[in-house]
Amino acid sequence: MFLTLTTTGTPDRPATDLGFLLHKHPDRAQAFSTSFGTAHVLYPEAEEQRCTAALLLEVDAVALVRRGKGKGRGGAPDAALAQYVNDRPYAASSLLAVALSNVFSSALRGVCKARPERAAEPLPLRVEIPALPARGGPDLVRRLFEPLGWAVTVEPVPLDTEFPEWGDSRYVRLELESTARTIAEALRHLYVLLPVLDDAKHYWVAPDEVDKLLRAGEGWLPGHPEQKLITSRYLSRRWSLTREAMDRLELIRLAETDDSDVEEIDNAVEAEAEQEERPTPLAVRRREAILTALRDNAAARVLDLGCGEGHLVRELLKEPRFTEIVGVDVSVRALTIASRRLKLDRMGERQAARVQLLQGSLAYTDKRLKGYDAAVLSEVIEHLDLPRLPALEYAVFGSARPRTVVVTTPNVEYNVRWETLPAGHVRHRDHRFEWTREEFRGWAGAVAERHGYAVGFRPVGPDDPEVGPPTQMAVFTLATPTTPTPNPTTTATTTTSASASATEKEAKAA
Repeated sequence: MFLTLTTTGTPDRPATDLGFLLHKHPDRAQAFSTSFGTAHVLYPEAEEQRCTAALLLEVDAVALVRRGKGKGRGGAPDAALAQYVNDRPYAASSLLAVALSNVFSSALRGVCKARPERAAEPLPLRVEIPALPARGGPDLVRRLFEPLGWAVTVEPVPLDTEFPEWGDSRYVRLELESTARTIAEALRHLYVLLPVLDDAKHYWVAPDEVDKLLRAGEGWLPGHPEQKLITSRYLSRRWSLTREAMDRLELIRLAETDDSDVEEIDNAVEAEAEQEERPTPLAVRRREAILTALRDNAAARVLDLGCGEGHLVRELLKEPRFTEIVGVDVSVRALTIASRRLKLDRMGERQAARVQLLQGSLAYTDKRLKGYDAAVLSEVIEHLDLPRLPALEYAVFGSARPRTVVVTTPNVEYNVRWETLPAGHVRHRDHRFEWTREEFRGWAGAVAERHGYAVGFRPVGPDDPEVGPPTQMAVFTLATPTTPTPNPTTTATTTTSASASATEKEAKAA
C-alpha cells in the first residue's frame, strides 16, 4: 500500500522544501522497520517547481498474524487462510496510519526547525491513495474530507473490469487537493480518517486511543459534522471510550465558544453537584438476564455459542458455580481477541482449566458440544440467513441437546424507540433479519415442540407497554420426567413440547 504527497513551488519557495517539512531528504530512499513490515520513503520527483514524497508500506502478512496470535492456554486456532491472504498489504488502513505517525512523527506535530515558517503556512497539496477501503462508499469519503477544505476526487474500484455487471468493490481511488492546509494538518486528517473509512484497526484499542484521537483531531474534529461517526469508528465502537471522547470534545467546543480554557469549563460545575445516573447499557442487562436464567436452571457446564470477543465468557468466569465454560465461534479473529481479553496466557492453572475456546460453525453438528448443562445463543440467530436456521436448530437442539438453551435476539418492534436508527433499518449491518415478538415466539415454540423442550419468554431491558423490550429472550428446558417445566411466575408464555424420543426420530427423518 502507498500514498503520495505532492506540492508545487516557486524559485523563492521551492517545492523541495517538502523534504525539510517531512524530515526526509529528497535525494535518499529511506527504510523504516515496523512491527508489521517495512515502510519506505522515496521521492519520485523532486524539482523546484514540483516535489512528490511517497510512503510505501510493505506488509509482512505472516508477521502480522504471528504478532496478533492468541498465545498460551486456550489460544484460538489460527489456521484460516484469510489471515494470510487478504487486502492488508495492498489497501490503505490503520497499518498505513500508524506508519504515517511513526515515519513522519515530527511533521505530524508541525515541528520543523530548519523551515519553521514553512511548517506553519498552508501549501498547495495533493494527496493520492490508489486503494482505500471505504465502508460507506464514495459519499462517506466526501462527507469526511470536504468539510476539512479538501477538493475530493473519489472513484470506485470495480470488482472486476472484465465483468462490469458485478458492480463496484468497497475500495476507492482517492485524490485530495487543497491550498489551505499545512503538512501537519494533512497528516493528522489522514492519520484519523484512514482507519475510520476502513472501519477496522489491526491492534487492540486501549483507553490511550482517546488521547491520540484528540491530539490528532485538535482544531478540526470538535466542529466536524461527522464527529460522532469518526469518534465511534476510530475507537472501534467501544462505547465507554466513545462516550469519554465525545464528552471531552464537547468541553473543547464550549471552551472555544466562550474563549476560555477547557479546565475553566470543566470546573464550572460544583464538585459535590449530583451527576445524572447513566443508564445501564443493554449489553450489560442482557448478560445479567442470561446469568439469571443459567442460575435458575442450576447450570454448571455452559456453552457460549457464537461467543464473539468473549464478553459473556468473562462474566461466567467470575462465578465459581460455572465449572466448565466453552466459547465457540466461527471467527478466528474474534477468538483471538477473546483470548487476549480473557488473558488466557496469564491465567492461573485452576482458572484456565475452567475455560476453553473452540472454532466451529453452528450450522454443523459437533460432537464436542454434547453433554453440557446449558448453551447460550446471545444475539446469534439474527446473523444467519433464514434458510440456515434449521441447520443451527438441529445442531443445537437435536444433536448437542443441552438441558437448557438460552436464546436472545433483538425485538424489531422496539426499533422505533431508537432515535438514531433510520426507519426500516436493522440495528447492525450484518443482521439478516430481526423478528417481532410474535415471530420469535412462533419460531421458539415450533423448535421446542420438534425437539422435546419446553420454552418460556422473558423481557430484557425496559418493557415498553406498546412495543415490548429491546431484547427478547427464550429459555428452553429439556422436558424429561426429572426436569420440571419453568416456574410460570418467571415466564410470560410456556409451550408444552412433544416427547424427546419422537422429536429425535422426526429430526433424523428431516
